[in-house]
Amino acid sequence: MPMNDALAREAQLQIEPTLGDRTFRQLSKLLISGQLAPGERLSIRDLAETFGVSMTPVREAVARLAATGALTVARNRAAMVPVMDLATFRDLARVREEIEGFAAAEAARNRDEAQLAEIERAERAFTALSSTRPSDIVHAVRLNQELHFAIYAAAGSPTLLEIVFALWLRVGPVLNLDLRENPGRLEAGIAVECHKAAARAIRDRDPARAREAIARDIASAAEFIKGQNKLPS
Repeated sequence: MPMNDALAREAQLQIEPTLGDRTFRQLSKLLISGQLAPGERLSIRDLAETFGVSMTPVREAVARLAATGALTVARNRAAMVPVMDLATFRDLARVREEIEGFAAAEAARNRDEAQLAEIERAERAFTALSSTRPSDIVHAVRLNQELHFAIYAAAGSPTLLEIVFALWLRVGPVLNLDLRENPGRLEAGIAVECHKAAARAIRDRDPARAREAIARDIASAAEFIKGQNKLPS
């Protein structure tokens, strides 16, 4: 093989995700989308069967997620979604308001027309779904995630997106479990109002309004969850 071809092949191998990387992303998606609930125990064998892989990449993915605090691993190597206490949830909510608010402001500055179209598509879909009775909560959770990450991707910063991703790994199970158990929060319309305001601000290239809308969305959801008194002190 010519040297240039060999170097190109090596570079391709470094770029292409490994089986462990793909498994990590699949398991991360379950956490962020709320398909795994706080306190839920995870079977390595069952996850391997679900993802169609051996147990080795699943163990690797679990170890990576445990290092971020998104999972815990007991001495017997059993994995579990951690149960978040109130102080940790409050701390994460404050950090999310700042980080995700900043990401929304950057999206207002940097978005292109294709990114704006994706943001507005997700916002319209979330609004339409929230007006149906009864609401499809599972679908609403997915659309909420799609909208937020469409906004954050439009910020144009891979580093910022990685930070937001890490925050959602930890808080996703709490946020989405709460939404599934309390559909009235969706019907109250605060999230719809905040999402509309964020999309308009990003269209108008108004960073301050975009930041405020996303920060309010996060703060209102956090206040509702804290008011349910289900998080241990």
